[in-house]
Amino acid sequence: MAAIVVRSQRVVLPDRVRPAAVYIKDGRITAIRDYAHIRDDVAIIEAGQHVVMPGLVDTHVHINEPGRTDWEGFATATRAAAAGGVTTVVDMPLNSVPATTSIEGFDAKVRAAEGMCHVDVGLWGGVVPWNTDALEPLANRGVLGFKCFLSPSGVEEFVNVAEDDLRDALPVLARLGLPLLVHAELPALLRNPDPFRNPREYRTWLDSRPAESEHAAISLLIGLAREFRTHIHVVHLASADALQLLDEARATGVSVTSETCPHYLTFAAEEIDDGATAFKCAPPIRSGDHRERLWRALAANQIDLVATDHSPAPAALKHLEDGDFVRAWGGIASLQLGLSAVWTGAAGHGMLFDYVAHWMSAAPARLAGLTNKGAIAVGRDADLVIWDPDATFVVDPSTLFHRHPITPYAGRRLRGVVQTTILRGEVIYDGGQFVSDPSGRLLLRGNS
Repeated sequence: MAAIVVRSQRVVLPDRVRPAAVYIKDGRITAIRDYAHIRDDVAIIEAGQHVVMPGLVDTHVHINEPGRTDWEGFATATRAAAAGGVTTVVDMPLNSVPATTSIEGFDAKVRAAEGMCHVDVGLWGGVVPWNTDALEPLANRGVLGFKCFLSPSGVEEFVNVAEDDLRDALPVLARLGLPLLVHAELPALLRNPDPFRNPREYRTWLDSRPAESEHAAISLLIGLAREFRTHIHVVHLASADALQLLDEARATGVSVTSETCPHYLTFAAEEIDDGATAFKCAPPIRSGDHRERLWRALAANQIDLVATDHSPAPAALKHLEDGDFVRAWGGIASLQLGLSAVWTGAAGHGMLFDYVAHWMSAAPARLAGLTNKGAIAVGRDADLVIWDPDATFVVDPSTLFHRHPITPYAGRRLRGVVQTTILRGEVIYDGGQFVSDPSGRLLLRGNS
């Protein structure tokens, strides 16, 4: 592969944003020079005033293949990722059939991904009540860590765990040195939706998933992380009231981290119209006050990262026609829009590109143990996104590349347009077009 250089007046490096020329050879970053430092023997990709940032690493993506490819699949999900500046995704272990809770499930996932991926893909394994004996074999096979649900997942192949199940699994994960990602809502505090209320009202859904269920679950997880000295990561934090619990735990040395999602940073419960089931997710989108406090927590490093929790489903499952929040599938499709959604909010809160690079590239790569990803640094994979932070666009679902044109961002004006996505030194997406065949690799623990 010939040497190339990508240069811009705004390159997001680990320590600062500055003019720079990034040299690439054989898929890796070989040098970072001053903007004007250009050798005669290299091809130049000139980004000018556009931002050059490490490719995004999205560690919370439901690809659903095999078994539910009609919901989403490797080909469509990774196309959407590339168009959104995401160069690495880590696939969640549920919604596929079989789930990634056994060697058989892992092997089926690998077979389904072969030759289909436009970006690099890692896999999380699953923890369910019956599979403690499968955790070490899955780790040896190459999963990057594990995921479980405390509340029902919504699919029968992935049963939620109780405290006793975690007490069986956590010593194994502690010995393996792998994180456990947890959907943190405690079932005992969830409520059945009130049958006398209108199921089209968003409040009917919101009131059935009170913030206290998040707080109680996180409190339980902190105690277990402390007891077993295991890294526990709280996914899709929606309640800002839980931040104090997380702060106090970290202050005493507990290995607990957290993420939030673009939809919790963009939307507010009081703004969601009746019947707008594209907004349904769990935990639910809470009030504007929670949204603003989540932004402040990100700025203060109280929340570690942002991941999309991309979880699409066919239109029939989203109950778009009748707008029934109680029966609709809970999941938001946003993989292609994550960078733009977060930058829109970050810019509105006076935050700069380096914040976004930390939340959406460096920190997720660290969570997944992807030492070659997440930063523009010598020796790292040459995964880059070139984007215009000043351009705006109105979201047209028909132009999105994930399988179904359903998203709560429809019609919303977002800021930040991806121009070019580069995977290991190869331009894979440019100017709205895919310019290469699928070249993504499977990232297994030990080869990532």
